[in-house]
Amino acid sequence: MFKKILIANRGEIACRVIKTARKMGIATVAVYSDADRNALHVRMADEAVHIGPSPANQSYIVIDKIMEAIRQTGAEAVHPGYGFLSENKKFAEALEAEGVAFIGPPSGAIEAMGDKITSKKIAQEAGVSTVPGYMGLIADAEEAVKIANEVGYPVMIKASAGGGGKGMRIAWNDQEAREGFESSRNEAANSFGDDRIFIEKFVTQPRHIEIQVLADKHGNCVYLHERECSIQRRNQKVIEEAPSPFLDEATRKAMGEQSVALAKAVGYASAGTVEFIVDGSKNFYFLEMNTRLQVEHPVTELITGVDLVEQMIRVAYNEKLPFAQSDLKINGWAIESRLYAEDPYRNFLPSIGRLTRYQPPAEVAAGPLKTAGNWVNNSESRDSATAVRNDTGVYEGGEISMFYDPMIAKLCTWAPTRLEAVDAMRHALDEFEVEGIGHNLPFLSAVMDHPRFVSGDISTAFIAEEYPEGFLGATLPQTELERVAAAAAAMFRVAEIRRTRISGRLDNHERHVGEHWVVSLAGKEIPVRITADKAGSTVQIGGRSLRVESEWLPGQSLAHIMVDGEPLVMKVDRATSGFRLRLRGADLVTRVQRPRAAELARLMPEKMPPDTSKFLLCPMPGLVVKINVEAGDEVQEGQALATIEAMKMENILRAERKSVVKIVNTKPGESLKVDDIILEFE
Repeated sequence: MFKKILIANRGEIACRVIKTARKMGIATVAVYSDADRNALHVRMADEAVHIGPSPANQSYIVIDKIMEAIRQTGAEAVHPGYGFLSENKKFAEALEAEGVAFIGPPSGAIEAMGDKITSKKIAQEAGVSTVPGYMGLIADAEEAVKIANEVGYPVMIKASAGGGGKGMRIAWNDQEAREGFESSRNEAANSFGDDRIFIEKFVTQPRHIEIQVLADKHGNCVYLHERECSIQRRNQKVIEEAPSPFLDEATRKAMGEQSVALAKAVGYASAGTVEFIVDGSKNFYFLEMNTRLQVEHPVTELITGVDLVEQMIRVAYNEKLPFAQSDLKINGWAIESRLYAEDPYRNFLPSIGRLTRYQPPAEVAAGPLKTAGNWVNNSESRDSATAVRNDTGVYEGGEISMFYDPMIAKLCTWAPTRLEAVDAMRHALDEFEVEGIGHNLPFLSAVMDHPRFVSGDISTAFIAEEYPEGFLGATLPQTELERVAAAAAAMFRVAEIRRTRISGRLDNHERHVGEHWVVSLAGKEIPVRITADKAGSTVQIGGRSLRVESEWLPGQSLAHIMVDGEPLVMKVDRATSGFRLRLRGADLVTRVQRPRAAELARLMPEKMPPDTSKFLLCPMPGLVVKINVEAGDEVQEGQALATIEAMKMENILRAERKSVVKIVNTKPGESLKVDDIILEFE
C-alpha cells in the first residue's frame, strides 16, 4: 500500500480524505494557499506545503505548483478530491509522467466523460438515453440565442467543463439566453479555465437522480445504488438522500446497469457518478458523468457500508474490488444537508467572515450495517437506531473566505427508515450552532418540516416553487408555538430566580417571582401560569397543561428541553425581557413579561426601517465585475444594472422599478461590503 499521499484540494474534502488515509496507516500531505494558512486540513495532515496566493487560479489549480509539492514531499499518490484539478486530464497525465499514482480514473476516461459534449455522444453510442440538445461548440451570445430557439425554450446553458452548479443557467427567452451565455462562459473560464458552452433542452419538473459507480483496473465494475439530489438552488445541490423515495427496483436496476455499461465503455477505474434527470413517468435521461468523488458521497457510504475513499485508494494501488454487485444491498436511509455560508434572508447571497461559534452536533457512528467479507469497517458498526455524521473543513474561530466555495459542512443522518432519518436530521440541525456569518441552517430546518419534502414529492424546481419570494423564516404551528412558549416561560423563571438571589440588595426590597406571565412570540401573546417543583415546571396555557423539564441554565446557548415528554432543542440568545429562540427554521424574539408590562408594551410605537428605495445596495461581499449603466440613464424594471462576483458565482443585480440613475459609486474591479452603495437613483 502507498506510504504517503498528497491531497490536491482543501476544505472538508481534504479533511475527509485525511481521515480515511489515517485509518489505513497512510501519511498525508496537505497543500494550502495564503487564505488557508491556518485551515483545518493543514492542521490535520502530517505535512503541509504552501502553493501560492489565495485565488485558486494562482494556487490550487496550478499544476506545476502541485507537482513541485509532490517532488518536495515524495508523495507516491495524489487524491484530487472534487473540483479544482479532479477532472483535469493534463493533471492526470502530469502525474503519470512523474510516476505518481492518480487516485482517480485514467486520463482517457477523464477526457471522454469530463467533457459534457463528448460524454453525451459516447452515452448515445452506448445506448444510454440522453436529453435533446445542441452538442456543438457555441461561438457567441447571438449564436446561443439562435440555437436556443431551435431547441425550444426553456433551455439549459451549460459549461462543457462545468460542475457544482458553476457555469449553468436556465433560459426561458432570448434575453435570458443572451445573458446566461455570457455569465456561464465567464464563470466557466474563471472556475475551470475552459469557456466552452453547450445548450440542451430543459426538462421541466425533473428529478435529479445519480448512480454511484465503482470500478477497478481488472474489469470489475459495480453500481452502489442511487442518490436523490433534487433539492437544488441555482443548480447547486442543497439536500441529498439515498436511496431515492421515487425509484422502484426495476428503474434502479436499469439506471445502474446503464451506468456500469457507460463506465466500461470508457475503461473507467475508480469512483465515479453518472447523473440523470428523471421525469414523472420514471423516464430517465443521461446528464453527465462526474469522473471524481461527489460531494454527496457520504449518503452512499452510510447505506452500503463502503468507504469510497478507501476503495479509490485501493483501486489506484491496483487492488481488485472486494465485492460483487450482489453484495451491495441498500441498508436503511441517509440524508445529507449542505451547510453553506449563504444568508437565506438575503436570497441566499454569499456571506463571509469569522466563525465566532461553530459547534456541530455530536457524531454517532453508523447503525447496524450489514457486512460482506472484509470491505465494511466493522469498528464503525453500532447498534444505535440512528447515526449522525458531519464532514467539515472549518473550526470555531476560523474564517470563511471569499475565494472559495461557500460550503461549511455536510451534515448527514442515517436511520432504518426515511421518516426516521428526516426526524434525526431535524434534531441535528437544531443542535448545530453557527454564529458570525449568514448561513442556511434555518432554511435546511424548514425543508425538513415541509410537507412536500416529507412525502418525497420533490423536483429540481422545489425551492423555486415553494419559496418564490425567497426564504423569510419558517412559521410554526400553534401547538408548537405553545410548546415553545411553555419552555420560554420555564427558562425565564429560572433566570428570574437567579436574579432574585443577587447579593448586595437593599433591605426590604425582596423580589418575588410570580405565577402569571404573558409570552409574546411570532406576533402572538400567550398568557401562561407557571408553577414549579424540584423536578421541573407545569405551565398552564388556556385549558392545556404542559410539563416542562430541563437542566438549562442562563448563559447556555443551547437548550435541550422535554415538553410533555417530547424533546425540544433550541438555540438561545438573551434579548430584552426574554430570549431569541431558534428552532425548526424559525427565528423567534420571545418576550416573557408580567401581564401589566405586556399591556404597556402594546402601546409602544414600532421602529420603522430606513428607506433605501433610492439606492442599489451590494447584497453580499464581492467583486464588481460589470456596471451596465451610467449617471443619467433611465432604467426599466428588471433591467440588469451590475454584476457582482462572490465565491466563484456571478450575480446580476436588476432594477426593481423604473427610475433614473443619479450617481454611480463604484467601478469594475472594486471590492464591496454588504450594503455598500453601488448606484443612487433620482
